[in-house]
Amino acid sequence: MDRSALFARARTIVVKIGSGVLTDARGAIDRTVLDGLASQLVELCEAPGRRVVLVSSGAIALGVEALRFTARPRRMDQLQACAAAGQGMLIRLWSEAFAQRGRVAAQVLLTHSDFADRKRYLNARGALDALLARGAIPVINENDTVSVEEIAFGDNDSLSAQVANLVGAELLVMLSVAPGLLDGERRVSVVPAGDRSIDRFVRKDTSTSGKGGMVTKLRAARAATSAGATAVIAPGRVPGVLRALLAGDDVGTVFLRSDERVSARAHWIAHTLRPRGVLVVDDGACRAVREAGRSLLPSGVVEVRGTFRRGDPVDLAAADGAPFARGLTAFSSAELHAIRGRNSKDAAEILGSPHGEEAVHRDDLVVL
Repeated sequence: MDRSALFARARTIVVKIGSGVLTDARGAIDRTVLDGLASQLVELCEAPGRRVVLVSSGAIALGVEALRFTARPRRMDQLQACAAAGQGMLIRLWSEAFAQRGRVAAQVLLTHSDFADRKRYLNARGALDALLARGAIPVINENDTVSVEEIAFGDNDSLSAQVANLVGAELLVMLSVAPGLLDGERRVSVVPAGDRSIDRFVRKDTSTSGKGGMVTKLRAARAATSAGATAVIAPGRVPGVLRALLAGDDVGTVFLRSDERVSARAHWIAHTLRPRGVLVVDDGACRAVREAGRSLLPSGVVEVRGTFRRGDPVDLAAADGAPFARGLTAFSSAELHAIRGRNSKDAAEILGSPHGEEAVHRDDLVVL
């Protein structure tokens, strides 16, 4: 694989920088690292027609220091306070670093709801397009001050993948304290599209200064590659890492994009929406959805978990397995409790009103 040729085609690049990259051993922001990354980001912008978007963590780390916490707090209100105190400091650092190099930093704070709601999604995309057209570098972070569990991304890895899809990026670079994805002690250089064998190398841990970890980076890489972007996990504290990466050096782990790009709607269902419940289905229904691409009928539902309304996203799962699909339900949880395991004719009689035959129509279903 010719890395330089692969990355040279990228006109829009999203770079995500984690808290672990920006902070030193004491948990304070390392200005030298930040300044070095700012220089490289501006260099990326110099290529004709190239657009660069930055997703930067670090606000909470700055707030922890400013508000004199001895460690990162766990309570939501204290985390929100740290974000409020630190976000202004973070954008000031990036603004100063970019201004020295003739670029404008533009702060954009987003929540999960901004992506789940179509109107807000389009508004965010329009604003980012306008900023990029003027040569500014958007500096995006989760709006931790107002985010709560129901609307929070929970990590900037997931946010960066959504941003990559939002701006139509060809390349997503996630800078981490890790050298890339490790196979035991060795770094994995390239991951083919759709390769699930690497899951066994990933531990379910989180970083000490943030909420992410290799699990969230792998999930974000898959979300980005399914939308047609190449994704990279690279060591952010290595001097000149972005220069080396774009020059084609063997740095980090490259996740190749899928040749079968999913539609924007399918990507939205699979990677943006959060399930409100789970429909456990029998073996026949599982095969029909996964292998034949069919709709899910009420007769195939054996258990209903959670409380949801018509049109809400739900996961589909086999009785002994993890969710294998996600879709928009045509029935509420109460209705499905009443008609699960019944054929469509019986379901209509039980509910007492005409209704579609499908519990989840195939047009609203995505196999994960």
